[in-house]
Amino acid sequence: MASSSGSGLDPDCNGNKGKGSGNGERKFGTFLKRVEPFLPKKDMNPRDLRSWAKRTGFVSGETSTNNKLSESSDFDQIKPILGRDKPKRESDIEHVTGSGLEEDQNEDRDMVELVSEVVEVEKKDLENGFYYPGGVESEDGKWPKPIVVMKFGLRDNPGFVPLIYYGLQHYMSLVGSLVFIPLVIVPAMDGSDKDMAAVISTMLLLTGITTILHSYFGTRLPLVQGSSFVYLAPALVVINSEEFRNLNDNKFRYIMRELQGAIIVGSLFQCILGFSGLMSLLLRFINPVVVAPTVAAVGLAFFSYGFPQAGACVEISIPLLFLLLIFTLYLRGVSLFGHRLFRIYAVPLSALIIWTYAFFLTVGGAYEYRGCNADIPSSNMLINECKKHAYTMKHCRTDASNAWNTAPWVRIPYPFQWGFPIFHMRTCIIMIFVSLVASVDSVGTYHSTSMLVNAKHPTRGIVSRGIALEGFCSLLAGIWGSGTGSTTLTENIHTINITKVASRRALVIGAMFLIVFSFLGKLGAILASIPQALAASVLCFIWALTVALGLSNLRYTHTASFRNVTIVGVSLFLGLSIPAYFQQYQPLTTLILPSYYLAFGAASSGPFQTGIEQLDFVMNAVLSLNMVVTFLLAFVLDNTVPGGKEDRGVYMWSRAEDMEMDPEMQADYSLPRRITRFFGCRCC
Repeated sequence: MASSSGSGLDPDCNGNKGKGSGNGERKFGTFLKRVEPFLPKKDMNPRDLRSWAKRTGFVSGETSTNNKLSESSDFDQIKPILGRDKPKRESDIEHVTGSGLEEDQNEDRDMVELVSEVVEVEKKDLENGFYYPGGVESEDGKWPKPIVVMKFGLRDNPGFVPLIYYGLQHYMSLVGSLVFIPLVIVPAMDGSDKDMAAVISTMLLLTGITTILHSYFGTRLPLVQGSSFVYLAPALVVINSEEFRNLNDNKFRYIMRELQGAIIVGSLFQCILGFSGLMSLLLRFINPVVVAPTVAAVGLAFFSYGFPQAGACVEISIPLLFLLLIFTLYLRGVSLFGHRLFRIYAVPLSALIIWTYAFFLTVGGAYEYRGCNADIPSSNMLINECKKHAYTMKHCRTDASNAWNTAPWVRIPYPFQWGFPIFHMRTCIIMIFVSLVASVDSVGTYHSTSMLVNAKHPTRGIVSRGIALEGFCSLLAGIWGSGTGSTTLTENIHTINITKVASRRALVIGAMFLIVFSFLGKLGAILASIPQALAASVLCFIWALTVALGLSNLRYTHTASFRNVTIVGVSLFLGLSIPAYFQQYQPLTTLILPSYYLAFGAASSGPFQTGIEQLDFVMNAVLSLNMVVTFLLAFVLDNTVPGGKEDRGVYMWSRAEDMEMDPEMQADYSLPRRITRFFGCRCC
């Protein structure tokens, strides 16, 4: 039994026995010193538990058990790891009610067992590299289990045939993000159906090449690189600027060359940001409170485009949206042959079903209008009713595209296929801002993916290496002419979560198939024949998913903090409202541009007017981009408003020394051996 030196079991403060109550003796429970209750803080720091135990006598220097606990260094290792979810505990040591010496001993023993269990679980957690991002409680209600158990880990090799299956499966689940961007930008540039098929083939080729490069020379996480929605909004801003509205001859090629030049300059900035080490410094200021609203703004930027385009053919778009929601939400737990097909293939299955339905509508004459021909330009139509019907026919009919007849069977995309890039300072500056936002987007994806695949966080040097390689991938996109830059797709997180496959070998095999598919011109023609209303409906869902994935970064911070929610709310609201002011400033654009392009026409007619044409164009364009404004606001607020690291929930990256001492990290993130010798440090 502990002595009077702080054990909490003294008869009284002077060491005298208490007087009895009635029979001259006092019960044990009545002369125990009152013990202060343990009030855990919001960060659940076990050091607070130890400090409370010392003050109340549960940790004493006189018993062997307490000596071991007091001197143990394992207990000091239990500290909250920033940037990951905190485990939930439903049991804390309660206030001693004075029920007697035996109960006190039992509580002391329970406390020691609880601490031992904490140390054992935490050590196992750290040794195995497992993280608990979802905070899912275990059966005993005390400690969370990993929410994701991977079928195949980062370095697993399930065999050649399974690699082919899982590789194609990964890209099939991302088909909406990979091939639907050309269905938006090519019509805006007045490109032909043949041009549409060529751009789709180019994107397939670049996706395959850049994904292989990232798997070997980037962060080496299982992430698909492709045309990102981050670059879509600025591309539409450039396309709808006043300079290009009145072009008639070779409008598509001229605008594409303009985009190529801007993307090349923006990609070079991203390469410098990564290779120079500036990204490592910038990572100190990029936290979940910055990433969450920025990525969410990427998806929200297209709310004025999504359903206005899909609404041109509601008999196609609404059933497709319903089908997507049914597959992803209501049937997500249904398994067929051991695979949750409705979750994995929700987008391609829904699109295929509705595309077939639209085919029967077309064949059945639902879009036949007497005296109206969709091939005649609307400017030459004399009957207004025919103009409306022609618009519906172009958006709804499955045979509206002429891509199958014009596209060759075999076509190999090649560099500068649209001509030599055009470099204008104003568009290049816009893409520099966009490349910075793309880097921030990728930082959040790297962190979330490393936790999802049960790998340790990459070092800042590895993140910088990944950003630099993304810049190189965007450089390739600018040289080949895909219309947008290449970056890590945010939707990767959702795909890995539902497929439970994190093998980078599978991604490499699938990327090789994409390269082969890109040479088949008719395949690009088939994808180019997707009705625009159907594509817009799928994009509505994907953009909504992007918003959800962006906001999910808030789980790494304290969402109950008024500071954090205020920064996110203010930056997200003003990130939508300020660009809306620039987008709606010039009402004359409503007479020139379709309604779904109005949000992207502010560059030439915004409120920023200084008389310097280049400066006016840049400022009006940049301030009309939701994601750029949101990022700038969130970045400034999060790094100026006072708040501790635990409150802000900063991302925690591994140290270079950790990687030098950890063979597992080296196997996960190190460059291939033949490449490593050219670098002075394996952590690069």
